[in-house]
Order: sequence, then structure tokens, then C-alpha cells
Amino acid sequence: MQTGRIAWIETIAEADASGDLQRAYRRAGDPGSDHVDHIMKIHSLHPQSLIDHLHLYKTLMAGEGPLSLAQREMIGVVVSAINRCEY
Repeated sequence: MQTGRIAWIETIAEADASGDLQRAYRRAGDPGSDHVDHIMKIHSLHPQSLIDHLHLYKTLMAGEGPLSLAQREMIGVVVSAINRCEY
């Protein structure tokens, strides 16, 4: 891979999803819309990994622990900035 190129991962669009993937997209999507974030769509070829990712995210962001939601989000922003991740 050349420096500066963006990685490409095959995904299935929301409109083309069916069965387990369609159900997983409903759980992971923005409430009231059909939009699913790219970070979740990378799991579209393996819907169970999407559900597992969603569960991990919810546990990390809303599970019991000493950090507030704002502190957890701030850590995510800093790590993303260090990694030059636009997500």
C-alpha cells in the first residue's frame, strides 16, 4: 500500500442488506434513519462481528466504570486524532 492511500474494505450497502445483516444494521444504525456508520459497515460480510463490535462499543462507552461518558468520548477523540482517523 502506498503512503497516503485510504484502505478499502468491501461492504454491503444498507439498501442491499437482508436477513441477519439487515437486522444487525437496524441495531447499529442511527435511530430514525437507514444510515450505518462506516466503522460498523466494515463488518457487513460477517454480521455477527458487527453485533459483537456494537456490544463492545456500548460496554466501553456506557458500562460501569470510573470515567464519565464525556471522558470516554474525549479519549476516543484524542486517540483518533493521534491516529489521523476522521471517525
